[in-house]
Amino acid sequence: MANSILLNFSADLSLNPEGKHVRDGLSTALRTGNNLWLSCDERSTIERLTEQPDGSFGQHKAFDLNDYLQLPDKDDSEIDIEGIGYANHYLWLLGSHSLKRRKPRKHQSVAKQMKRLAQLKSDPNRYLLARIPIVQDKETGNYTLYKECPNPGVSGEMLHAAQLKGSPHSSQLLDELRKDEHIGPFTHLPGKDNGFDIEGLATKGNRLFLGLRGPVLRGWAIVLEVELEEDGDHYLKLKQLLPERPYKKHFLHLKGKGIRELRMLGDDIYILAGPTMDLDGVIAVYRWRNGATIEQETMVHTADLERLCEVAHGHGEDTGKDKAEGLAIYDEHNLMVVFDSPTENRKVKDNSVLADLISIDKAARAG
Repeated sequence: MANSILLNFSADLSLNPEGKHVRDGLSTALRTGNNLWLSCDERSTIERLTEQPDGSFGQHKAFDLNDYLQLPDKDDSEIDIEGIGYANHYLWLLGSHSLKRRKPRKHQSVAKQMKRLAQLKSDPNRYLLARIPIVQDKETGNYTLYKECPNPGVSGEMLHAAQLKGSPHSSQLLDELRKDEHIGPFTHLPGKDNGFDIEGLATKGNRLFLGLRGPVLRGWAIVLEVELEEDGDHYLKLKQLLPERPYKKHFLHLKGKGIRELRMLGDDIYILAGPTMDLDGVIAVYRWRNGATIEQETMVHTADLERLCEVAHGHGEDTGKDKAEGLAIYDEHNLMVVFDSPTENRKVKDNSVLADLISIDKAARAG
């Protein structure tokens, strides 16, 4: 059910300051017209590719988010962008909001390795939830980012970049979630330890659906629903959706898997789901029928989700590789999956990589 599609990156735009290639850390993908938007989890740029006559994507252009937003750390600190969405002429961007645990290094003493394993790290830019105006150029057909520009759909109205209020250690969203009875106890844990970790974003008008890789509670994954409203000076704030809190919770029984990505097609929500912790395991695509039409908080049982197909993942000699992280709506019949840590077989020459194209119709029939 999966075919390959080639993504070509530019050699002079592809390496971060540490020398990691953008194709080795793809974390999310979104298609707008002929453009494919991608992010790498260890940089502060958004990448745009354009569809070519042969069906591949190329003409790589990078957009530095420091040119549009007030990032807490402007010194190339990673944002760990795990979600991109598009609605109402805005490109929405979402950081993971997660903590990191340091990795032990084999060459060090046992004592030093243990010490590193006890250390947690917080990157200031990870707490980003923002929007940037995105408008299609009528001559080239390409979508381009702007800090501020006229709204092509509303005469006399201006679009402007804005972000949720926060600090180098938190955001308004995380401040609220620390008080939550389900999520609060996990906000002090790193994402790879089943701690709080956002890894999916889908948009429906003014509504944002945030998919959590963790925590997973007794097999149940969590989708948060929020709306943002203006708060002056190019900032946003959470709209009060319920009397007791400014967000809704939806629990989905994915049998222990966390959410890696969310995408919307019509009123259906497509879910890329996989292990919440740092391990190889089954990664699958689910369809939540009419998920975008639900107005109340809900418990979505396994029987109410369509398991469309499994996605390739590393095992054996390729353990730890081919980690499916991004899901895009390629067209009304196909999904595109991009991978973090691709295998050598997925890499093409020095600057290209293969993504997978999955037929929704074939997957549904097979399931």
